[in-house]
Amino acid sequence: MGNRYKELTLGMMRSGILGFGGGPSVIPLIRYEAVTRYQWLDDDEFGETLAIANTLPGPIATKMAAYLGYVTKGWTGALVSVCAHILPTCFAMVFLAAFISVLSSSAVVANMIAAVMPVVAVMLGQMAYEFGEKAVKGLGIVLGIFFFALSFILLQVVSLHPGIVIMIFLAYGTVHFKFKSNFASKRQSNNKKGESAS
Repeated sequence: MGNRYKELTLGMMRSGILGFGGGPSVIPLIRYEAVTRYQWLDDDEFGETLAIANTLPGPIATKMAAYLGYVTKGWTGALVSVCAHILPTCFAMVFLAAFISVLSSSAVVANMIAAVMPVVAVMLGQMAYEFGEKAVKGLGIVLGIFFFALSFILLQVVSLHPGIVIMIFLAYGTVHFKFKSNFASKRQSNNKKGESAS
């Protein structure tokens, strides 16, 4: 019982402290803790949760921390998880506020930030590739490429809000799943009729 709270605290503290550059860059760290290290969710569940969380208001990393805590240990787990994720950073910001004028003009800090950016880009790229691979397996190569291109156009060219794009794709996924299920059930019933006729 207590071990799970410890896992939540350590996992969310690590992702909160080591996260860099805003919510999306923290997601690969949260995914590592939730899927790889502690196995609270599998990869598919994490992807579905991330998609739904993106459509809701508020910071994505905090929403993911709250959900993981809730799935793991209920409401108390959600509270522990969110506190572990945000409090260390809050305390660090309060402490570092006194040195902000010195740090903002520091060449060392600028070089540290420049060095971290490629790591964040690689983590996000790896996660995007793995999710893309799953999408292509689920939809097929033609539909997968079509939806990648469509999402790029909607997000980058049309500048549609990401939440709206995700809602559109979730709606399509629901229709696609129902169509697939109906097609499979009809095929099974046709096979059974063919077997009984023979």
